[in-house]
Amino acid sequence: MRLNDFFARHPIFRLDEFTEFLSSCGSTNLSTRNSLLVHHRNTGRILRIRRGLYATVPHGVSKDDFRVDPYILAAKMTDDSILAYHTALEVWGKAYSVYEQFVFLTKRSVSRPFSFQGAIYRGLSHPKGLQRAGQEHLYVEVIDRLGIDIKVACLERVLVDVLDRPGISGSWEEIWRSLESIEFFDLEKVVTYAISLKNMTTIAKVGFFLEQHKEALMVDEDHIARLLKYKPRSPHYMVRSIHTPGRLVSKWNLIVPEEILERVWEEI
Repeated sequence: MRLNDFFARHPIFRLDEFTEFLSSCGSTNLSTRNSLLVHHRNTGRILRIRRGLYATVPHGVSKDDFRVDPYILAAKMTDDSILAYHTALEVWGKAYSVYEQFVFLTKRSVSRPFSFQGAIYRGLSHPKGLQRAGQEHLYVEVIDRLGIDIKVACLERVLVDVLDRPGISGSWEEIWRSLESIEFFDLEKVVTYAISLKNMTTIAKVGFFLEQHKEALMVDEDHIARLLKYKPRSPHYMVRSIHTPGRLVSKWNLIVPEEILERVWEEI
């Protein structure tokens, strides 16, 4: 009965969680643990997702028809998973488009993207500035999803992160439209987090975005001034490794693609 309770409370679980549960019941025998997993896999009660990761199949549902919740799965990929970038936008209901790629941050060794039930799960390392400061959990929230606690980057962090590594979240149109759907930011958090990454290009991109939306987001001059102190000393492209033609916004020493300045997606 207690095992059924575990399955009911864990729609997706890692091997370490199952081992800890059995230990709490007084069983530390690994052979017993493995036999239980094999038995419940054979009966269709659980489904092996990958090594060390399982899903509980609800009663009355065939394992062939069962579909996992991809956000919970991404949050369970490692014991420290944090949903981030476009995936976090989706969780908060602010993504312009819905993707079949789910991104999480982890301090664990990052392996190749993993595919399951038609979706791709991609683990990424934390920004280097956070790693150096030991602040990987800065502005991360724990929320309830279908009875499971999952960790998600808050919207202020997401704003900065998607500008910091735009290739993860799609086109500039996708990024701009998604961020513009967010009615309110705690701008103190945005500025503090942007500076904490210690990346001049990223800080300039955040400053440029905030200035573009100064009235809508109620950005004051103090926020802009704090970011300007860290702008690049020479012109930087929005994506430093890709020199997309654009126009220099001298205030931020930022070469901004024409599609952003002209908002070309509005012409379609």
